[in-house]
Order: sequence, then structure tokens, then C-alpha cells
Amino acid sequence: MAKARGILATYSAQPTRDGAGVHLRRAFGSTHSPLFDPFLMLDDYRSSEPARYRRGFPWHPHRGIETVTYLLRGDIEHSDSSGNQGVLGSGCAQWMTAGRGIVHQEMPIGDVDGVLEGFQLWVNLPATHKMTEPSYQHASCEAIPLIVTMDGVAVRVISGTVDGVTGPVQGLATNPEFLDITVPPQSRYVHPTPSTHTVCAYVIAGSGSFASHIRAEERVFDGSAILFGEGDLVTAVTREDPLRFLLCAGRPLREPVAWSGPIVMNTQQELESAFDELQHGTFLHRGAA
Repeated sequence: MAKARGILATYSAQPTRDGAGVHLRRAFGSTHSPLFDPFLMLDDYRSSEPARYRRGFPWHPHRGIETVTYLLRGDIEHSDSSGNQGVLGSGCAQWMTAGRGIVHQEMPIGDVDGVLEGFQLWVNLPATHKMTEPSYQHASCEAIPLIVTMDGVAVRVISGTVDGVTGPVQGLATNPEFLDITVPPQSRYVHPTPSTHTVCAYVIAGSGSFASHIRAEERVFDGSAILFGEGDLVTAVTREDPLRFLLCAGRPLREPVAWSGPIVMNTQQELESAFDELQHGTFLHRGAA
């Protein structure tokens, strides 16, 4: 019998800066990562002030993780040490598997009105995948399926499968689900999730509840990160407002985490080795896994 997931904890996204001075809100990060395993960090960099994001995220390395960029509005230019480059636009997503190592940059442009609305999720890689070849999966706005239920719930499926529809990002180590869900006012939406997965949500508009019955003290708002407990089902309930949220589900790794900046490994020795390679110019020349 299916079991509804209760709420283990709710967090409010905290203002911080990253990159070359990008103002953002961090929904969860290193202090929370054991709870959110395999998810390491979720950043919200929505802004209508170009001065708060234009300095961007200049050249920096990654190893041992995947970074997921999802844009609602605006553009981001990206390029990397392998010669890949392009522009990620409104409604698009990019899932980068850093694997054994890559150096890249992401430079926000915004739109014609100077608005940028985007998010970045970091997903840990298991020890067996940390030194794989770097790769990308790009999902254009048109490639991301939109499912609208009879009750008016809208679901954009970036990865995972909803009602038999599978998102364009596939074949990942933690079997993740990454969805953009909007529930209209006076509605209830129930979404099945694998019982084996860690599940969390981040509210990006409106208000509502993730309980079977809404009460004022249970309501969550824009900037709320919710960590769910064990179960099979996530239930979202709304009153007078719609509720829009990102839903993330992934297979927990339950492995040691050694994390410093943009590099996440399993041991301190592996971490030190990565930074030693950076210092000596061999980070991008390690043999194939």
C-alpha cells in the first residue's frame, strides 16, 4: 500500500554570493548535504538587476559531481576546456556530468529586460562514476515535455517519467527525477516517487502545503526548501494561490563525502590529489577511468 511522505524539515533559502560576486539564494548546501543525499546544493539566482548577476561564474573546475542548470527566463553563455560553447536560453536545461574533471564558465546575460531567472542543482556522483569522462545533456525548451492533467496541474519533465512521459535527460547514475510542477488554486496533486529515493522540493512561486490537508501553519512559500521523509507519494495542496515548485528525487549514495569548493570526492586524499593536479596543470590530463 502506498504511503504518503511526511515532511522531515523545511528550510528558507539564504542570501549569499558565489562565482565572481553573483547574488543568489541558497536553498541548501554543504551543511545539509548528508540529509539531501545525493543532492549537494541548490541555488536560486533569480534577479531583475543585471549588476547582481553579470559578473557570472568565470573559469572554474569541477570533478566528482553533476551540475544541473535550469532557466525560466534569460540566457547564460557557457564554454569549457574541451572547446564546447553555446547559449542556454529561457525554458532550457543543461545537465553536466563533470566526472574526472572539466574547467568551464557560465556567464549570465539575462533577457532584453535585464531579467534572469534560473537555478542550479548539484548532484553527487557515486565513487564508481567520479572519474568518468565529462559529458553534457542539453534539453531545449521544446524538448522538455509539458504534461497538463485534467485538474490543470502542469508538469515539465526534465528527467524522470511522469504518466508514461520521460524527460530528455536520461541514463544518469542516481536515477534522478527533476520536475517543474505548477498546481492551480483550490487543487490537490499527488505524485508517486520511488520509495528508495531521497525527495525534496523547492517552492518558486505561490504558496501551498505538502500535506494531505492544508492548514495555515503548514504553508510554504517562495524560497522554501522541503525535505520529505520515507514513503511513495508527495501530495501538494493549494488554497487561494497557485503553487509552483521544483521536485527532485534521486537514489541516495550513502558514501563518504570530501568536499571543497567545486570538487566533491569520497576521501580527503582524493580531494588533495585533485587540487594538486590543478596546481601542477595536470587536472585535465588524467588517464581514462
